[in-house]
Amino acid sequence: MPKPPLPGDFLPLRSNWFHILLSLADNDQHGYGIMQDVLDRTSGKLRLWPATLYGTLNRLSQEGLIEESPHRPAGDLDDARRRYYRLTHLGRRVLNAESARLRELVRLIDAKATAR
Repeated sequence: MPKPPLPGDFLPLRSNWFHILLSLADNDQHGYGIMQDVLDRTSGKLRLWPATLYGTLNRLSQEGLIEESPHRPAGDLDDARRRYYRLTHLGRRVLNAESARLRELVRLIDAKATAR
């Protein structure tokens, strides 16, 4: 029986994986909502095209980092064709581990810059 993956097994995260997980950190989202959130948060610097986005969502789901959410908005605000996603417990732990890794990198950069 294979042992369950640890958060560190996924690090460092690919940029698009990180941004998708970050989009799901505080609420469930559908694909287009994730795409818009990433575009807004990065001031247009990272655009997740549909093929990339949905391929990545599929991969994140296969890896157990996200799952389809059973929660949907009220009927008048919903479109039945949309699939909503949420972080799994492992996905949240991976996002936290990657965030800590990035904070440590920034700390090292800052320490190097002040040493000059």
